[in-house]
Amino acid sequence: MNCSKTPDFVLSGMSSDPENQQFLFCLFMALYLLGLLGNSLLLLAIGTDIHLHTPMYFFLSQLSLVDLCFTTTIAPKILEDLWTHNGSISFSGCLTQLYFFAVFADMDNLLLAIMAIDRYDAVCYPLHYPLVMRPSRCGVLVGISWGVANLVSLVHILLLSQLSFHVNQEIPHFFCDFGPLLWLYCSDAQLNEDLTMALTGVLGISALFCVISSYARIFHAVARVPSAQGKRKALATCSSHLSMVILFHSTVFATYLKPPSTSHSSGELVAAVMYTLVTPTLNLRKKDVKSSLKRILGMESSKDY
Repeated sequence: MNCSKTPDFVLSGMSSDPENQQFLFCLFMALYLLGLLGNSLLLLAIGTDIHLHTPMYFFLSQLSLVDLCFTTTIAPKILEDLWTHNGSISFSGCLTQLYFFAVFADMDNLLLAIMAIDRYDAVCYPLHYPLVMRPSRCGVLVGISWGVANLVSLVHILLLSQLSFHVNQEIPHFFCDFGPLLWLYCSDAQLNEDLTMALTGVLGISALFCVISSYARIFHAVARVPSAQGKRKALATCSSHLSMVILFHSTVFATYLKPPSTSHSSGELVAAVMYTLVTPTLNLRKKDVKSSLKRILGMESSKDY
């Protein structure tokens, strides 16, 4: 079979049945619009409400921005393929989508770790919290995360661009991802597979270690609080974040901590849907955000707030 360094691909993850395609188009459109609306409202609430100008909500706004970009990286191409019944994508388009997919996935991972550290400082060292989590320090943490995410993604893309792939092949997925793409190479990609597993493992495990160690200390500190009301109040600030952590890491580790060439597209699709479309809903569960949105939308008076 012919090989090329700039092949064209066909994304064949969608059903070929026209009726199923219509249903999937409506479903993905609804999920996409829900994700856009949820993230936009959250960013609006945090940006306009001075009560939410705190480190916790700053990190949450960054996570919401990443989720919004993540959804926009994937959903429009899916909707286009369903509408036109044509899943063709160029090699450069595939690598571009893959680059941003990797950047936003790594940012999700790093931001969840930073938010765990933030909750640890807030619960365990409340008196020193304003000094430790100064705005400048929060900005540096987010800036470093963006730098690391872009650097790691760039390394992956540069290595992939050196491979040769079978021409006019189908990618059994809804979007370009590492696993399905590496099924189609016709040159030695062992370095790509090893590096993908290593970087995913290092970033994922190190971030997860930060989360686990932070929450171990949080639970230890909460256990020493004498009143039940005090314990509930301390844990209430962590519930939404902990839900997002469990959702994100369970799907990502199940999908990527194995050789990419043996990945299953169904698992990768579920992972993408979970942490790009479900996470924004979890963000909006926060009581302060919902109260702020009600006030902004005129559903609650400023006096009540």
